[in-house]
Amino acid sequence: MDLQKKLIAEFDTEVERSRKILNAIPEDVDFSWAPHEKSMKLGRLASHVAEMSGEWPLMTLNHDRIDWTPAMKRETPANKAALLERFEKEAAEAKAALAGFDPANWEKRWVFGANGQVFIDQPKYEVWRSAVVNHGAHHRGQLTVYLRILGAKIPGCYGPSADAM
Repeated sequence: MDLQKKLIAEFDTEVERSRKILNAIPEDVDFSWAPHEKSMKLGRLASHVAEMSGEWPLMTLNHDRIDWTPAMKRETPANKAALLERFEKEAAEAKAALAGFDPANWEKRWVFGANGQVFIDQPKYEVWRSAVVNHGAHHRGQLTVYLRILGAKIPGCYGPSADAM
């Protein structure tokens, strides 16, 4: 089995699922809306879903350690068009990085921390599976709930959605 080919195919599938959900965001939606005071704003959550196909894969593949600082906080795009533009650009960059990634490096440690505290210290492969693929699916699911509350039609990711039936 060629693990690298399988990971690229899976990444392509996850990117397409995220693309479908991001495209379901209504054009005129208020990116500052949130369903609860403790919830992320819709624009921030949508941006984070996009980051799971771009920024996070790139950080995982291209670095061995990330020490997060508030200065690294990503700006939320102003609207859907800007969000999708960044998503497409960074997803393509991440796919190229994954295609060129040396499989021998999957066992290298990847560390994520902030303020002297370490949150993740795992082999890159485990980070890829949990902090990129699974984390992306989790936030994509959150975004579908936001969109459902707002009355948007939800496309199916793992078969048809209730809107397709």
